[in-house]
Amino acid sequence: MHTQRTAVAALALFALAACGTENGSAGSSTPAEPDVPLTGAGWTVNSVSSGDTLRKAPAGADIAFEKGRVNGSTGCNHFSAPATVKGDTLTVGAATSTLIGCPSKLQSYETALRKTLTGKLTVHLSGRNLTLRTAKGDSVKLTQKPAERAAPLAGTTWKVDSLVDGASMSTLPPGTAGKARLTFGKGGSVSGSLGCNRVSGMAKVTGSTVTFGPLTTTRMMCKAPVMTLERQLLKVLHGPVHYGIQHRVLTLKAHDGTGIRATA
Repeated sequence: MHTQRTAVAALALFALAACGTENGSAGSSTPAEPDVPLTGAGWTVNSVSSGDTLRKAPAGADIAFEKGRVNGSTGCNHFSAPATVKGDTLTVGAATSTLIGCPSKLQSYETALRKTLTGKLTVHLSGRNLTLRTAKGDSVKLTQKPAERAAPLAGTTWKVDSLVDGASMSTLPPGTAGKARLTFGKGGSVSGSLGCNRVSGMAKVTGSTVTFGPLTTTRMMCKAPVMTLERQLLKVLHGPVHYGIQHRVLTLKAHDGTGIRATA
């Protein structure tokens, strides 16, 4: 009797083990497909194919992926959108963008890029070449930029090119593009131009936070758009501010979500 019970138990264990090895059964696992690596590099946009039209990208058109977002330049406007990669699928949400008026040919390319770089796209990476393709067959082709170190915060002149509000960006007031610049010193100082007036003061860096001390500015009166930009910049350059650098792009963002974007 004892021998019979042992045999039955052994058969039961064998049956359970066999069930556990069947496809789709409990205990089985299929290794997840690894995500295509897109972060950690900058990408130059080569072209956008939409319908039967192939549009070559202008100089300065590039994008960069970071955790949860894709940021880029169309060669005219800057844009940012939520983005996630799962396996070989890239999902891009609604983008926010600056609103600079572009020449008609560039505007046509920009419109095609925005339309194509939205929703679910299949990712194909071959060496340094990347193709993002929609379900309809439209595509964006890119080339990975040569590896480069991110521009250092200190010692770099940063040109302010956009205003940030949460996850959205906006253009600078009319007539102020290229006028506001900041330079951080290695000793914890900051100086530069707010667009019209000069600014200087202390900026202590701790981890990913810059804490701006009292800043002093010159007292010139300027045209209304420039003064509007200065007031917006001074609101950001006050107290502790989070900073991040992606390649040659610096973002400063206050606790309320307002901030600035600047390029080395």
